[in-house]
Amino acid sequence: MADNAFASLASLTALMDKCVHCGFCLPACPSYLLTGKETDSPRGRIYAMRAGLDGRTDMTPTVVEHFDTCLGCMACETACPSGVKYAPLIEQTRAAVETHHRRTGGERWLRRLLFNTLPYPSRMSLLAWPLLLLGPLRRSPALLRLIPERFRPLLTLAPDVTIASLSARTPERTPATGERRMRVGLVTGCVQRTFFGSVNEATARVLAAEGCEVIAPPTQGCCGALGLHAGEADRARTFARSMIETFERAQVDVVAINAAGCGSAMKEYGHLLRDDPAWAARADAFSRKVRDVSELLAQLGPARAPRHRIEARVAYHDACHLGHAQGIRQQPRTVLSEIPGLTLVPVADADICCGSAGIFNLTQPAMASELGRRKASVLFDATPDLVVTSNPGCILQIQSAAREAGHPYRVLHIVELLDASITGRAIL
Repeated sequence: MADNAFASLASLTALMDKCVHCGFCLPACPSYLLTGKETDSPRGRIYAMRAGLDGRTDMTPTVVEHFDTCLGCMACETACPSGVKYAPLIEQTRAAVETHHRRTGGERWLRRLLFNTLPYPSRMSLLAWPLLLLGPLRRSPALLRLIPERFRPLLTLAPDVTIASLSARTPERTPATGERRMRVGLVTGCVQRTFFGSVNEATARVLAAEGCEVIAPPTQGCCGALGLHAGEADRARTFARSMIETFERAQVDVVAINAAGCGSAMKEYGHLLRDDPAWAARADAFSRKVRDVSELLAQLGPARAPRHRIEARVAYHDACHLGHAQGIRQQPRTVLSEIPGLTLVPVADADICCGSAGIFNLTQPAMASELGRRKASVLFDATPDLVVTSNPGCILQIQSAAREAGHPYRVLHIVELLDASITGRAIL
């Protein structure tokens, strides 16, 4: 067993055995919908995991490819009648892949670039300046032809950058409006902090308007979500320990997050650090404090701050790591329903991933682009004025696909819409 590349999955055999291969996961799985291959479905991957553990297959490039096509969206967990927990299976398998499989030179360089840049806002800020200087030219076919195909999504998916967006800074402390109800720690994120600083600022204002004192520690780093979901478990643990320590010092009642993928990872810190005696209890205590911002607002109850009317048709996109991984679906709709004049419109195939999925749209751009086109199309069919969601990756993915298709709707974070309603700022 020691020489078996899948040996680390031995402790998860009970999870594999819960899969009865019924096939309910197939129509929910975005990669299966695109390829039609059993090997690119959750039950197919679980079969491959078990075959590897039993020594019937090896960590070959073909086997690895089927694991790489998984978006980790967890739609299969929602669909599964047997309650199979797929997240720990795919995360442990990806860790085994990165330990025992040697990727091609191009793949190694891309992953090195991503993991040495994305979790570090200061490094991303340096890379943001070329985006600012190039402006719309960075998406021109002439320029893209000069860039190796593997790296083109870094330009096409990146948001429009302005001096204002690069200079946005969330205050370390935002006092509560009126009587303080709660002391809330705000996770400012990596991509969020660099490219969506306005979302963090809106989050602080909305929570403060609802009676929360908001603390955003300036020393906080990455939460480790990107690493955890891509098989870089040791890197994720290092980031997790630092995050826990930072918010322990802040002495907050809850920890609020406005990025679904990050929230999902932080709620699993107890599992991630379960074998570390010095951190297991601290990680579990931290995880129990984590709330998505919409989850926290719903928990606080009926809105305290008055809302101005916004006459708009709004399509809400369920980020996979909020809806599927965290089971948070009604709370965002509840807080949106408190905005007078707003009409929530239904969206077809709402449970299917948009194709962002952490770094998936950078490592599997063809599949991600097709999923993005499909998502942008069904959103367009709902005829919204605005599309709102709860994750920066989803915003970038849907914006890119909508721009390519010529769809007119804007894509916002949910707190930007709430903030506009509270402050009376025009949003359309």
